[in-house]
Amino acid sequence: MSALLSVRDLSVDFTTYGQTHQVLHGVSLDVPAHAQIALVGESGSGKTVTMKAIMGLLRQPPAHIRSGQIFYDGRDLLTLADNERLALRGTAMSMVFQDPMSSLNPVFTIADQMGTILKYADRRLGRSRSARDRMARVHEVLAQVRMRDPERISASYPIMLSGGMRQRVLIAMALLSEPALLIADEPGTALDVTTQAQILRLLKDLVTQRGLALLMITHNLGVVRETSSYVYVMNKGRVVEQAETATLFANPQSDYTKSLIAAVPRLTGGTRYGTVTP
Repeated sequence: MSALLSVRDLSVDFTTYGQTHQVLHGVSLDVPAHAQIALVGESGSGKTVTMKAIMGLLRQPPAHIRSGQIFYDGRDLLTLADNERLALRGTAMSMVFQDPMSSLNPVFTIADQMGTILKYADRRLGRSRSARDRMARVHEVLAQVRMRDPERISASYPIMLSGGMRQRVLIAMALLSEPALLIADEPGTALDVTTQAQILRLLKDLVTQRGLALLMITHNLGVVRETSSYVYVMNKGRVVEQAETATLFANPQSDYTKSLIAAVPRLTGGTRYGTVTP
């Protein structure tokens, strides 16, 4: 299966206060079309820097891409002009961010924010759509993320919604322009366990139904087990292990992966996801 997204030997530096530190060391990973892939590691492992490099969200400076390539559908994103790179973001590939309250503007309604996103996406894709048609699309996608009464939700401000509802809105925003690749950065982490499970199940269902590729960024191997078929494990800016999810849990190779698996909450007889021997 050919890779929709392919990262090759990506190395990134950060320069602060006159000192340069390398934070990514030759990172390589593949996300095939329609596949569900996880990139897992603790805070500081380099997974978020990798995600930002893929999406073109690294601030340069202080960041500097020392070397490497990032291919999307055969095109090296690092060689594209800024406007070409921007045209892909939010259309061909979209993000579901971790914290809804920092991602949503508190002074605009959900309809205003989603309508604006759709308007700019249509412009990038050379499509024309009336304001009424844009609003119909907003309501359609809100319904697809299982929001009851989409008209009421779209007229609401973020503060009027629960945390789980705001996270569903972020997923709806990412799906507006029907991207082929969805990157989810710790979705639901700020929510209670029950609501987080609902969000992850919704995300997996939507990705499967639409045939999207998913790159899940997380520190939680429990989330990996539930959402992904293949895993890349990162530590200190390097990919230290990669394997199919079942293989990784059954027979982890690196000490770091074993420590992550050992940290998954246990019930009698093993973890809550099955017996695992670190």
